[in-house]
This record gives sequence, structure tokens and C-alpha cells, in this order.
Amino acid sequence: VQLQASGGGSVQAGGSLQLSCTTPGRTRNAYALGWFRQAPGKEREFVSAINWTGNTKYYADSVKGRFTISRDNAKNTVYLQMNSLKPEDTAVYYCAGEPRGVNWLRLRGAEDWGQGTLVTVSS
Repeated sequence: VQLQASGGGSVQAGGSLQLSCTTPGRTRNAYALGWFRQAPGKEREFVSAINWTGNTKYYADSVKGRFTISRDNAKNTVYLQMNSLKPEDTAVYYCAGEPRGVNWLRLRGAEDWGQGTLVTVSS
């Protein structure tokens, strides 16, 4: 399944952006959603994940307290609100979906991926 991400862009340090990702056709229970990112010259890393009901959320230590993940199952959409952005948040952000649940997603990766959206934070 191809997820569809949007919302990237350029912002100055301290600014905010919201990413969105739609998951066409994926409405099955236990379908976890999340975000990963890949900075230039670095490996892809986990950012955040949320379970089907939205009551379990995980964040990488580097984004805790600044990023918030949420989802709207009626719209098949997951969001990543990014506040207090730093230059080190610059990366291509990928949304991800995993039918085996949120722990699988955050520890092993995802079955479904979006195309990536670029976030650039300038100092």
C-alpha cells in the first residue's frame, strides 16, 4: 500500500510544521501508523508511532516534548505536529504503516511506506 505524505517545507529554527499522511484503504484494526526520517548521509531513523486507537504513542528521545503524533481514523490520516524545530530536524520524513501493531512498527519498521516529504530547518 502506498501511503501519501504531505506538509513538508522550509522553516526557520523555532518554527512549526505539520505533516499529514493518508492511508487509502487501510482501515483494519491494529494498523499502526508512524513517522521515520532520513537526514543527508544518515540512516533512516524512527521518529514517532501511534496505535490504532490513538492511546499509545511513542517518540524518539530527540523529538519528545516538541513533536506530537495523532490520527483520525475516519479520514484515514495520521499527523505529525512539529514545534520548536531545530536544524538537526532537517530530513526527508516518511510516513509508515504496519498491520502488526505499534511495537512492531517502532522496533522493526513498516510494511507500508509513503513517498517522503522534505523538511528543512534553517538556523
